[in-house]
Amino acid sequence: MRDERGVSAMEYAILAGIVVIALVAATTSFSSTITNLWAGITGAITKATPS
Repeated sequence: MRDERGVSAMEYAILAGIVVIALVAATTSFSSTITNLWAGITGAITKATPS
């Protein structure tokens, strides 16, 4: 019988690598949108806070 545990580990490693690449790509592409969102939230809180 062939031991295929190593093959499964390699498949999981490749899948994890693909997930990491996808997360990095998504974060990079949406970074300006997220920055603008937080800036808008900060501005709204600043305006709502009494001086």
